[in-house]
Amino acid sequence: MAVTTRRRLLTLGAALAGTAALPATGAWAGEREHGPRPLWRAHAHNDYEHPRPLYDALDHRFGSVEADIWLVDGELLVAHDAVDLDPSRTLESLYLDPLAARVRANGGAVYRGHRKPLQLLVDIKTEGASTYLELDRRLRRYRHLFTTYDHGRVRTGPVTAVISGDRAARVPMEAQKVRRAFYDGRLADLGGPAPASLIPLISDNWTLNFTWLGVGTFPEAERAKLRQIVSTAHARGQRVRFWATPDQPGPARDALWGELLAAGVDHLNTDDLAGLEAFLDAHERA
Repeated sequence: MAVTTRRRLLTLGAALAGTAALPATGAWAGEREHGPRPLWRAHAHNDYEHPRPLYDALDHRFGSVEADIWLVDGELLVAHDAVDLDPSRTLESLYLDPLAARVRANGGAVYRGHRKPLQLLVDIKTEGASTYLELDRRLRRYRHLFTTYDHGRVRTGPVTAVISGDRAARVPMEAQKVRRAFYDGRLADLGGPAPASLIPLISDNWTLNFTWLGVGTFPEAERAKLRQIVSTAHARGQRVRFWATPDQPGPARDALWGELLAAGVDHLNTDDLAGLEAFLDAHERA
């Protein structure tokens, strides 16, 4: 049977089974045994706006997905803007329940055969402290699903929840001895006293810190600044992500993504799932 035909049949079988389709590249035997190779550096920005929230990102093997939440009448609803709120689109229905089911089906992992956790970045759009406390109550219902901070120790689970958005969420999080989520820091937190057990991720707006948008030569001073940010974060066990990077397909985006990879940036932000998947696969083969 031709390789292309075999892949088509397996992709169809994976879809019918509710699992991620096989990627276009990779060792056949390894994929059969362990499942598709995840793209841990791929971050699905505004993931919930795709036709199939979560599932589209998983089909493209993304290692990180982002959901914006609003606390409305005691429910955690997922949407970018208040006008788009829909009572049926809850955090549980779009993310928590599907992730729990997938982890059960895959023997304790989001990606079968790969124990590294998927990152679920939860961007809080309503008041941070009250929304986080409600989120914390929901996360407790999913035993063994989430990476947990427990009296100074971190126990890794299939999914790591990281809280972004309204900064007031940090106050109740810092007070907790046990929590199932972590805090998304900013460049102002880089090198600060908070450990990676609270702030494992440093995220910031690219355009507020760099002028280069992928056209022409990356200024050497900005390249040095980027690499210093990554080096400082990695020395403390923290990962780095930038949002507001160019996302229109073309040479500028590819050039900027290439510099981010070369500097060791941990998550590349995109709304173009297929585009980033193809870019990372091509970089892997290069």
